Amino acid sequence: MIDLETMSILVVDDMKSMRLTIRKMLRNLNIGKMLRFAENGKAGLEILKETSCDLVIIDWNMPVMNGSKMLTQLRQDKALRDMPVIMVTAENERDIVSEVAEHEIDAYLLKPLTLAALDRKIKTVVENANNPDECTLHILKSRDLEEAGDIQGAIDQIRLALFHKPSASRILRKLALLHFKIDKTAIGVKCLQKAISVNKQDTISRHQLARIYIQKKEYRNASKLFLEILDLSTRYFGSATRLGESMLKDGFRPEAIELFSKVVSKVRKNSSLKERIIDICLEKREFRFVLSIIEHALKENPSNYDLLFKAGMVYKEIKDYEKAMSCFRTIDSNKKGDPDAKLEIARIYQHENRILQADDYVSQVLRIDPGNQKALALRQEL
Repeated sequence: MIDLETMSILVVDDMKSMRLTIRKMLRNLNIGKMLRFAENGKAGLEILKETSCDLVIIDWNMPVMNGSKMLTQLRQDKALRDMPVIMVTAENERDIVSEVAEHEIDAYLLKPLTLAALDRKIKTVVENANNPDECTLHILKSRDLEEAGDIQGAIDQIRLALFHKPSASRILRKLALLHFKIDKTAIGVKCLQKAISVNKQDTISRHQLARIYIQKKEYRNASKLFLEILDLSTRYFGSATRLGESMLKDGFRPEAIELFSKVVSKVRKNSSLKERIIDICLEKREFRFVLSIIEHALKENPSNYDLLFKAGMVYKEIKDYEKAMSCFRTIDSNKKGDPDAKLEIARIYQHENRILQADDYVSQVLRIDPGNQKALALRQEL
């Protein structure tokens, strides 16, 4: 049993001012006798492995190891996984709801903290830890049975937990995963669908169901789920991009383009994922679609000459030689020694039968790189 006055608390926050604020609040509330502090998740885990604590208060955003990663490791450690956790964050975003569901955070607080909110959250968390409800007891029993290899027994306990909380998406999701373990995929899928229906913000169940659809190559169903996920969370851009690539390869072009468009609209500017999507679409010759992405990205960062070169190549593919030449000339003006841009200028001049100008640019390339095979081959053509 945890006693509010004598309990030990670990506060994990990278800001010294916040650590001092929480310490002062706890003293004013007469909560906690032993207080420990860490500057990041990695340091916090090291403390937890060396000494026992009754409660952990973790900041969401920290360097080295953030609160989400710390929670992942904490919940995977059998000695620490049942420790009550309160998450503190300044970001009142939908992603937090998803993280709460995934890591089973006991409570979370939004900055700026208030004395009343901290007092209420701690007392609620401690009460729940000291006197777990029937639903929680069944969940813990199910976990023990699963780890002992009794999957059917674990399923029975989760069903009892659902009796107490029939609309708990996290419990429905767990029931699905247990059924997948005994190869009852159809039941598992129904459980995930139920979890999604009772919790419109459940990105985790959507992602797990989408993975099932992907395995069965039911790409339209998977894509529909990912479009919903991307409206709820920023944590699945990579998975959505990989799905889009698979769909494009397997001939589901409209669905892939719709998914790529959603990712591009959500990611931050100059994202590496945006460039990955550009490369995928270039490989599949989706020039019209990719051009809109490139043009928008160049407005944000006109000095991205690698991207400008790709724009030139796309314009060339769609036979807009004037815009292609503009791209390559801009690169040539700013990167004097770039042989690739010079070669493309030469090729456009060749296409226009302006042989002397083409030859001049080939000569420039050969002065930079006398053994350039592409330039030598082009000279032979000229």
